[in-house]
Amino acid sequence: MDYLKNMQKNNTGFIDYNMYNPFLLKGMEDALYRIVKAINEREKIVLYGFYDVDSITAISLLMLVLKFLNADVEYFIPSQQSESRDLVESDITKHIKYLGPGLIITLGCGINSFSEIELCKYMGIDVIITDFHEPIKRPPDTIVVNPKQEGCNYPFKGLCTSGVTFKIAQAISSYYKMKSINKYMDLVMIGTISSKTKLESENRIFAQEGMKKLKNTNNYGICALLKTHNIVDINEDTVSKLALTVMPTINAVGRMDNAKIVVELFITSDSNRALQISKYLDKELKNSLMFR
Repeated sequence: MDYLKNMQKNNTGFIDYNMYNPFLLKGMEDALYRIVKAINEREKIVLYGFYDVDSITAISLLMLVLKFLNADVEYFIPSQQSESRDLVESDITKHIKYLGPGLIITLGCGINSFSEIELCKYMGIDVIITDFHEPIKRPPDTIVVNPKQEGCNYPFKGLCTSGVTFKIAQAISSYYKMKSINKYMDLVMIGTISSKTKLESENRIFAQEGMKKLKNTNNYGICALLKTHNIVDINEDTVSKLALTVMPTINAVGRMDNAKIVVELFITSDSNRALQISKYLDKELKNSLMFR
């Protein structure tokens, strides 16, 4: 990990696009060590996130990065609504358990899931919590990456799920010397704008640079959405429209199912499949609006 140490020697400044070094986030070094171990030893990694657009883009981003590195990775989106964004015990015992993970990475959730994390430990599953919500008390005894946790000196506290996930991706890319990590800025931008967080500091960078990336995106899913909805001019309004088109609809089960379809849209390497999914989502959106 000499490369990691060399990066941290320069952790007081900015890196690409004037963004803060991801290793300024408390817990990032430990998170990277554990993720690298899982990748290199072919442990099953399960990403656990929710069905809003911010979480969907975060899941898609990390899926693309980990798959590029040939990691054994899957994702899970719960069917239950959870305003507290806690992990759901039944998800762990009835679903995730049977995927056989050695590591669960939460995306934008789990900061207050104390008993559920203990359950995972009991089952022999390590957990990395990545979140942006306020902890109600000291985070559980596990690896936590959250700019709002006690003792984290990260200069910007306003990151959303996709923003925190991008910082994780930056750390991973620094270790594996990936040169193309910024191509995912379009996904981060869609997630950030959909989250309604203030477009200041790094969020403004995500929005501005993401819109530039969007104009020449190589993500088949985003290309399909732009084509389906005849979007030519790229601005905050049209990006908000994009977010609306992938917003899971109808009932709780429908939201979960559609969320999985949207993840497939963003991670597919088949342009025809992407266009097929995009048209399906457009039909779903129109149907949901009809019954409001």
